[in-house]
Amino acid sequence: MTAYSVFAQLLALLIAVLGAPLLTGWVNQCRAWLQNRSAPPLLLPYRTLHKLFHKDSVIAENASPLFRIAPYVVFGVMVLACGIVPSLSTDLPLAPAADAIALVGLFAVARVFMSLAAMDVGTAFGTLGARREMLVGFLAEPALLMVLFTAAFMTQSTSLANIVQTTANQEFAIVPSLAFAGVAFAMVSLAENARVPVDNPATHLELTMIHEAMILEYSGRHLALMEWAASLKLFAYSSIGLALFFPWGIAQVHDPVGLLLAAPALILKLAIGGAALALVETLSAKMRIFRVPEFLAGAFLLAVIGILVHFLLGA
Repeated sequence: MTAYSVFAQLLALLIAVLGAPLLTGWVNQCRAWLQNRSAPPLLLPYRTLHKLFHKDSVIAENASPLFRIAPYVVFGVMVLACGIVPSLSTDLPLAPAADAIALVGLFAVARVFMSLAAMDVGTAFGTLGARREMLVGFLAEPALLMVLFTAAFMTQSTSLANIVQTTANQEFAIVPSLAFAGVAFAMVSLAENARVPVDNPATHLELTMIHEAMILEYSGRHLALMEWAASLKLFAYSSIGLALFFPWGIAQVHDPVGLLLAAPALILKLAIGGAALALVETLSAKMRIFRVPEFLAGAFLLAVIGILVHFLLGA
């Protein structure tokens, strides 16, 4: 472990923790512009977090310690997920842990804690949201694994750092297997981050909400951690997509100059990705919850087709 790798790791974590709310604010701004509405301030997520951290938490009398611990666990898991994804450099102390299966497992841990905490108080909305979240996770996680396995089979490694190194050193080309995997990953990202058409983060309608239903009982610093964790999850999925399909600009091992250029490149790619996400949400309509299994089954099928194309056609 060198000083450069430690600095790259700390810089990646700092950008993720501080930049995740900014990415959420940028997506909200772009969506408002596309819908011809007055856009909220770009720094509104930071103001919301500041307000929530300065408020007292109201906790139900029958809440167990799990209800209090869950926000800290979910936030810590999302920070760790952002840390093992090579967003700035492939020379990271956490690179040995940056395994595709371990990454999916981290997201599963956060989902389980959120669902258990939502059901802990015993409210109808919390239980409803937890059941819907587990349904989405049950269908989205296999599709995400197939996407990661498509890149792993092409590079002969399940390490995200090795995948980035191998892909970034190749000439730019549209690979059919990665194209199928990219479409599947976009569909999974929409579902996992509670975005339209699977969920609408701006609604509180009991018949449609998934993520919001699970955090209705939280307030104060606990709600702030949950909202911050949701922004970190969006940041993590965005970084995974950039690492798998647009790895150019990520610094290689022992490349200080590349590390300096990687930060503005990451910001530019996230800005483009956030605008694309807002465009997709604007052009899409919220689907019924009973159509979500079909949506995610389509993502799984596309990811499997990507693997088959790689093995059968070598492309």
